[in-house]
Amino acid sequence: MTIKGLQLYSLVKEDSTLEIALAEVEMPEPLPDEVIVRVEATPLNPSDLALLFGPADMRTATAGGTAERPVISAHIPEKLMRLAATRLGKPMPVGNEGAGVVVAAGSSAAAQALMGKTVGMAGGQMYTQYRCMKANMCMALPEDTTATEAASCFVNPLTALGMVETMRNEGHTALVHTAAASNLGQILNRLCIEEGIGLVNIVRKPEQEAILRDLGAEFICNSTADTFDSDLTEVLVKTGATMAFDAIGGGDMANQILKYMEVAASQSSDEYSHYGSEVYKQVYIYGRLDKGPTMLKREYGVAWGVGAWLLFPFMKKAGAQRISELNARIAAGLKTTFASHYTREVSLAEALSLETIGEYSKRTTGEKFLITPHSRT
Repeated sequence: MTIKGLQLYSLVKEDSTLEIALAEVEMPEPLPDEVIVRVEATPLNPSDLALLFGPADMRTATAGGTAERPVISAHIPEKLMRLAATRLGKPMPVGNEGAGVVVAAGSSAAAQALMGKTVGMAGGQMYTQYRCMKANMCMALPEDTTATEAASCFVNPLTALGMVETMRNEGHTALVHTAAASNLGQILNRLCIEEGIGLVNIVRKPEQEAILRDLGAEFICNSTADTFDSDLTEVLVKTGATMAFDAIGGGDMANQILKYMEVAASQSSDEYSHYGSEVYKQVYIYGRLDKGPTMLKREYGVAWGVGAWLLFPFMKKAGAQRISELNARIAAGLKTTFASHYTREVSLAEALSLETIGEYSKRTTGEKFLITPHSRT
């Protein structure tokens, strides 16, 4: 049986142009340990946009092709072409995660056991109608779980669990999270409430505060409020949070978090040192909502750190057995703790309309797009 379908790709061309389009691909005959999945749902995550758009200036984007097979072109500034040197001339499939139904399977027992079942997947190339996968890269799901419910079963749930695991492994007891009303932030709140972990949520808008309050979040600070400094210090004293995960990256948010962690540590101590406290404070930057430089003024005592945190290095460090355990927990909680909600579903072709690109590239809090590859425009 020949299985063919459309796949979205992103291509950097030698003329400093980015091309995003759909191509028909034919699935190979699955090897003994492989399955072919009919992809039913795959989310547009912020982490997907870097590969999708590359270094292109999407303000220059134009549309061509047809309604069924659109082609988006955008200019890449010459000074940024060096950033895309390794992908020049190579069509790159996009999409970190998704879910669907296994329609063909190799001869191994593990592959055959998945035949006809709905599975969650990770491993890239998910903006496609069919995906050939290793059977052990598929998450078998409870029978009453839909592909839509399982589409985001990987990136955000494992990121939330990974943040909590990192906190514990490094000897901290509470967390700070920025951009906290995001889909990831909502999952992290449910997880921390479930496990009794103090979580300080930093947002920018009153409506984002309301989202978190409805979830039962206790500690919320609005960074645009006149009282932000005192509010943040107060909740850091209450929670004892000394680790933060920052989705913003640029600007002085990491600086402010470390500064007020130090203020909170000083207020909680009976000893004084003109060098500052010895309480270790850590900020991990895991996003780039602000692409400017990270500003640090080093007013944090004698023990602090700023570093990068990403899901895939965490997974590698945690090891296959631990990730398998975390995946089992996610599968059991897809309708509750790890549930994701979508504001709009689009087809593969609709995902390549200029209007839709303009909407999901804003990364607006509370909005999450889902691609349903087999739906029509």
